[in-house]
Amino acid sequence: MSAERKGPTRAQVEPYVMHILENEEMFKLGAAEIRGVTHRVYTGAPADLRFLLVAAMEHAEKTAIVFEDQRWTYGELIGKAVAIANGLIERHGVTPGTRIALAMRNSPEWIASFFGILCAGGVVVPMNGWWTGEEMEYALEDCGAKLVIAGFRQADRIRPYKDKLGLTLIAGRGDVTEVDDHLDQILEAGAGKAPPELQIDTDSDFAIFYTSGSTGKPKGAVLTHRGAVSTVLSYALVGAAVKAANNDEDLFGENPAVLVAVPLFHCTGSHAVMMMSFVTGRKMVLMRKWDAGDAVDLIEAEEITNVVGVPTMSHEITLEAERRGTSLDSMKDISAGGAKRPPAHVDKLNENFPQAWASSGYGLTETNAIGAYVSMHDYQARPGSCGRATPAVTDIKTVKDDGSDAATGEPGEVWIKGPILFRGYLNQPEATAAVLTEDGWFKTGDIGYLDEDGFLFIVDRIKDMILRGGENVSCLEVEHALAKHPDIVEAGVIGIPDERLGERVGAAILLRDGVDMSDEEILEFLEPHLAKFKRPERYWRFDEPLPRGGTGKVDKPGLRKMLLTEEAEA
Repeated sequence: MSAERKGPTRAQVEPYVMHILENEEMFKLGAAEIRGVTHRVYTGAPADLRFLLVAAMEHAEKTAIVFEDQRWTYGELIGKAVAIANGLIERHGVTPGTRIALAMRNSPEWIASFFGILCAGGVVVPMNGWWTGEEMEYALEDCGAKLVIAGFRQADRIRPYKDKLGLTLIAGRGDVTEVDDHLDQILEAGAGKAPPELQIDTDSDFAIFYTSGSTGKPKGAVLTHRGAVSTVLSYALVGAAVKAANNDEDLFGENPAVLVAVPLFHCTGSHAVMMMSFVTGRKMVLMRKWDAGDAVDLIEAEEITNVVGVPTMSHEITLEAERRGTSLDSMKDISAGGAKRPPAHVDKLNENFPQAWASSGYGLTETNAIGAYVSMHDYQARPGSCGRATPAVTDIKTVKDDGSDAATGEPGEVWIKGPILFRGYLNQPEATAAVLTEDGWFKTGDIGYLDEDGFLFIVDRIKDMILRGGENVSCLEVEHALAKHPDIVEAGVIGIPDERLGERVGAAILLRDGVDMSDEEILEFLEPHLAKFKRPERYWRFDEPLPRGGTGKVDKPGLRKMLLTEEAEA
């Protein structure tokens, strides 16, 4: 039986946070004007994300990545990143600000390319590896990236649009045919050279992450170096304070290792998992695809200390470990993001893994994945909460419809402020203005309340979105795809509660008179238009127009109530 876990509460950690802020130069607080708004900032922060390569050199001999038969140390990973930077400059004329799309599933080459692009001063555009060719075409045209580092499946989907968009296609991994260059050749061209000497402005762009929105097509959230650096330092501040409060004992041991089951093309994967691993020297064990049995095998074989994933993943690990009769003794932390973990899952984690802490957090692409966090005793006491604002430069408040602050315990829209915020949505000034206030607050579109101790509880969403297994699905985007079919008159898309995924995608449809279409025929039609996770898994067929509210829009709350009540009764 595993030993009972120990660890400090948030209240016990806070004095150590204050001590670090007052005494360590990198974490000194001050004020800075960012895009016309004054924010609280770390005045001693590094200017750009290249500091992660310097930090990781302290762990040069440690294993950085494990993926199938590949094992790279941090020294090897950094060497490859620098070589890619020099190769991109030499072979493709990359200059500061050049946008380069990264279209691959998780792999060592993805990580090396990500940091290679940053080291060359470029702007990374991580693309969802599950997107269809049509979705990739949209993002590539929107961001204007001409260089694309792609895996073989993604290259196949992009290739039909290559000439139209004027793309240079670079094979990122494996046997990719009909490409203009190969990452191996770029590595060879840049090998053995010093890192490029470049000046990078702290408020310049470092990445464009595409996020599904209620307006239909994905929006490109433009993230800056300052925003990401502020996020990393905030995570590091909490980690250092927790260690100090725990009698200088690292809660994750001397050889931390994280199971990377979340996609790196989302901010949880790139920031909380990948970037923080560079800071801590943590081993990253990548999975090609999610499988609970494989996850348990890897946890045992690689002595994994941290698991980061959507709630579905930690729950399935729990069930698989329970089936095998193992307590996975190496695990110290089981973190969930991307969706709210049911309180019953927290209880089951505590029961099955007494040596590990369950933790959770709340953040968005637009906030560089940071916002609030909760762990250890606090999470046990408030399993329905996503925590308090992460110190020391992030503020959270809840706001009523009239713009006034919501009272304690009163639901309101969650607003976030800090240097962690994105610069705006690419090519969408109106959408940017709709979510960023003049005094620098970001309107998340989520409804929540703060309790008397400042812990945030998310209770609803303003946006018409579905959160399926940690993936945001825009109802409007799915509706637009369905509407492309000549025999579908209209569609209303809703989320169906699901114990495993949080929500599944469902659609109410009205077909043209006299038409009978099977679910399989609809799915076949949607295949080139929507990634698999966005395609509806349940259809309701109407023989009259969908119910509408006073504004003429489909009455989603009424539709949801009607259909889900029928579903529950069935």
